[in-house]
Amino acid sequence: MKHSKVKKAVLVDIDGKVIEYSKKYLPTIAGELDNPRVEVIVNDGFMHIHNHKDTYDVIMVHSTEPIGPAANLFTRGFYQGIHEALKADGIFVAQTDNPWFKADLIKSVNKDVKEVFPIVRVYGANIPTYPSGLWTFTMGSKKYGPLEVDEASIPELHTKYYYPRLHKAAIYAAEVC
Repeated sequence: MKHSKVKKAVLVDIDGKVIEYSKKYLPTIAGELDNPRVEVIVNDGFMHIHNHKDTYDVIMVHSTEPIGPAANLFTRGFYQGIHEALKADGIFVAQTDNPWFKADLIKSVNKDVKEVFPIVRVYGANIPTYPSGLWTFTMGSKKYGPLEVDEASIPELHTKYYYPRLHKAAIYAAEVC
């Protein structure tokens, strides 16, 4: 929410207690949940996207491991629903775990997303608090290829991790894993 170009963000979580406890015990992370540009919805993410066709510009999926209620968030049907919930030039990204421990999961998600989206890329990031410190994300796009982006056109966003020179390097690094 620190970026003024973001007009609205919608958080959908199946467990209202996660939201409540995040606000209470993780205020620096959850501090923006009371921002008027944030809409918090307690609902099943799988059902939410299936009920919101042509609604979102960007969908970011931050889920737990593919077990229990989250198992549906790692299926071709979910990615198809995301495709339909995105606008014509929409982009989505989902965390897809660690390449050393969950290579099969990453390959499975990549295959399913490729059946739905014309442009698919896997990229990596170093996240020291996650197992082994390396994590992957799978991106699906209806229109925009991240490798076609001119590095000079990426604005300085003042983030802690991402910067223009990292843009393509993160994709190339993940694709060789």
